[in-house]
Amino acid sequence: MRPQAGRTAVIADPYPLWRDALATLLQRLELTVVGEATDAEEAATMVEAHQPDVIVTDYGLATSNGTNLLQEARATSPRSRCVVLSEKSVDSERDAAFAAGARAYCAKLAEPDDLAAAIRQLFTPSIYFADSQPGASKPAPVPGHAERLNDDKAALTKRETEILRLTAEGHSNSELAKMLWVTEQTVKFHLSNIYRKLDVSNRTEASRWALMHGLLDVKSSAGVAA
Repeated sequence: MRPQAGRTAVIADPYPLWRDALATLLQRLELTVVGEATDAEEAATMVEAHQPDVIVTDYGLATSNGTNLLQEARATSPRSRCVVLSEKSVDSERDAAFAAGARAYCAKLAEPDDLAAAIRQLFTPSIYFADSQPGASKPAPVPGHAERLNDDKAALTKRETEILRLTAEGHSNSELAKMLWVTEQTVKFHLSNIYRKLDVSNRTEASRWALMHGLLDVKSSAGVAA
């Protein structure tokens, strides 16, 4: 699911290559980049001026003066959702980023699709992970999500459900073709339909959907007609 068209973003990163890569990813998500900053002061000025829906910032830049950029963003643009990127992934950084107001924290070693999924979740949460602390409260369900989930499951054919389950188990397209006695092009066709029905962009998102919603426990017999 994509963020709604018309939303805006500010990028804050000292490196041109990273800014260009982030701009491309955000544009793919239909977010308009209204500013690109190379330091915290410039970023804070852009955030106040543009009131963006999303701020994507490098951790080192955001914390160059403590955590001033994130704190200032919360003060001057409360509706902005902050995403922090870091070359490392350590507890102390994550804790500092979240304490300062970040909504998401992502290592720069992550796949682009993982960052894209994180940004989507800022607007339409649909994936939840159990907290490691005993007795942690569960997130509130998204209104209408259960009904939408049941509709999505019902919309998949038996063959599509089977292919989704096998994909989530880690099988490649060529392996699926051999297992199901179909051509690789047929597998791609079914995957395309699955992505469209579940409103996801790739096999990683589809696999996560299957995992989170119990399709890996569904037993489908091979050879069911499409």
